[in-house]
Amino acid sequence: MRYRKLSDYLKERYGERVQRIVIHGGFSCPNRDGTKGKGGCIYCDATGSGFTTLMRLPIREQVMEMKKKYEKRGIKKFIAYFQSFSNTYAPVEVLRERYEEALVDDSIVQLSVSTRPDLVPERVLDLFEEFKKRVDVSVELGLQTANYRTLKKINRGHTLAEFVDAAVRVKKRGIELVVHVILNLPWDDMEDVVETAKILSALDVDGVKLHSLYVVEGTKLAEMYKKGEIKICSLEEYIDRAITFLEYLSPNVVIHRLVADPPRKGTIFGNWGKSKIEIINMIEEELERRDTYQGKKFDYLNR
Repeated sequence: MRYRKLSDYLKERYGERVQRIVIHGGFSCPNRDGTKGKGGCIYCDATGSGFTTLMRLPIREQVMEMKKKYEKRGIKKFIAYFQSFSNTYAPVEVLRERYEEALVDDSIVQLSVSTRPDLVPERVLDLFEEFKKRVDVSVELGLQTANYRTLKKINRGHTLAEFVDAAVRVKKRGIELVVHVILNLPWDDMEDVVETAKILSALDVDGVKLHSLYVVEGTKLAEMYKKGEIKICSLEEYIDRAITFLEYLSPNVVIHRLVADPPRKGTIFGNWGKSKIEIINMIEEELERRDTYQGKKFDYLNR
């Protein structure tokens, strides 16, 4: 195996296939409501990347409807995944109530919460430890890049230091940590790709979700793209970056995603006109062609 696939990891952990149920929890983001900034990250669309959720339904109904769909395919175990916007951005009492709604029965084997590095205070980690007594818990933090100058360019509203602090505290609690990375931000080069892989490895993160940059109408990034202020790299370069990232990443890290799906509506640029599976296949073929693999250059940490 050239890299550690999520599907294999979940089967090892739970003994069978596990399906993620994507949930819209009704949260906002401090980088959109004026607390930290307005408009959000320059690439963030109006759904907060939650375009695959059943936003119109209450949380419990979202879960039940998706469970029925997947149970028809013979799937019996599920991850309740709070995806869109910042899913720890509320008082603890509200968080407890909404997470609880998602745990509809024993088929939910994991609670997965996506949020920002600056929104995981100790009281939230205490809450996660409460839920850990009943169900596995994972936290997804959006980093996107280790280049602190690029973090400013994309209006993340948090620093690299805040990410490192959050990652250390999450890991200290024994909570599974997954990190989001955009490999082809226009202001990053291959050195940034390598440095991001090194930092995540040093922090012993448990998983990584890789994304290709897409451009959606109504975003600051769309304005910049239309004006020719940014240039998105070629598909060949993205594949090269993905492979280099994997080479420098610890072999213990689970790869949750190699490339993401852009929204179905309003996308100006997404995945070079290719489907996600086509790009995954191209990356895997290139790994074979180069005879390389995840962790090949990991010895820089002398482990």
